[in-house]
Amino acid sequence: MDEVVPALATGQASTDVLTEKPLKVYIWDMDETLILLKSLLDGSYAGAFDGLKDREKSVEIGKRWENLILELCDEHFFYEEIENYNEPYLNALSEYDDGRDLTSYDFEADCFSSPYDDVNKKKLAYRHRAIGEKYAKGLEKILDQHTVKVWNDLYSLTDNYTDGWLSSAHKLLEEALGKSAATPATNSSSINCIVTSGSLIPSLAKCLLYRLDDVVSSENVYSSWEVGKLQCFKWIKERFDGPNVRFCAIGDGHEECSAAQVMKWPFIKIEFQPDAPHRFPGLDMPTVQTYMDVIYESSSKDG
Repeated sequence: MDEVVPALATGQASTDVLTEKPLKVYIWDMDETLILLKSLLDGSYAGAFDGLKDREKSVEIGKRWENLILELCDEHFFYEEIENYNEPYLNALSEYDDGRDLTSYDFEADCFSSPYDDVNKKKLAYRHRAIGEKYAKGLEKILDQHTVKVWNDLYSLTDNYTDGWLSSAHKLLEEALGKSAATPATNSSSINCIVTSGSLIPSLAKCLLYRLDDVVSSENVYSSWEVGKLQCFKWIKERFDGPNVRFCAIGDGHEECSAAQVMKWPFIKIEFQPDAPHRFPGLDMPTVQTYMDVIYESSSKDG
């Protein structure tokens, strides 16, 4: 998608910055940061533990996640139809959505296809809205009981294999929002965003399957697949920026590190090696806050 439409990326959240209450915006990478998948599939996670982790088990776990992600995308998120029509965020086509009630809408009969004109953009916008509604409901109201059990068992297996990587990452996102008892109440509010290089629909499926949907809303998930992470960071800054707003980027890759440098945001690098300075379990909110204080207190002195 070459067209940049800042107004769409801004959405309604810009009204938040009109208040004087301080706002912290955390921009998380997903793969190999909040979740582990690629490193399980290629065995590199197991390899980092010098034989202490079963590599075959790692690959098997990764393949099971791949299958579950594709199953959710194909059966519930229209992925076979819309795979080739990636957008950077879920409401990117909201201007084409006329608000029609989709309760009895027949998606199978609306003939969504190329060319990618205004008529088909409206049909895609309907699908995006339906996906957002399913995301808000949660997987337990979408999947059958057997699939829910398979999913829960796989999550537990993965969390145990990775020494609590998934659950500790989730806990940190809770603490970022002030939802955890471990985090004292503050006068500031917080928002979690995800900027991932993966395409949008599978990324939303991952958020649900890895239980991130209660700490990251669907409208705060961005795909940098075509536009790049710097563009997504710029959209997020435009959406939430104000005199009392602080941003922090957390990820494992060079692209988000470079983008954070351009934006003059603090960046925390995540690595899965057992002796890495920042990983899960391990990274905590005091550490994140220290990174933010260093950058923003330095900026205020320079100003």
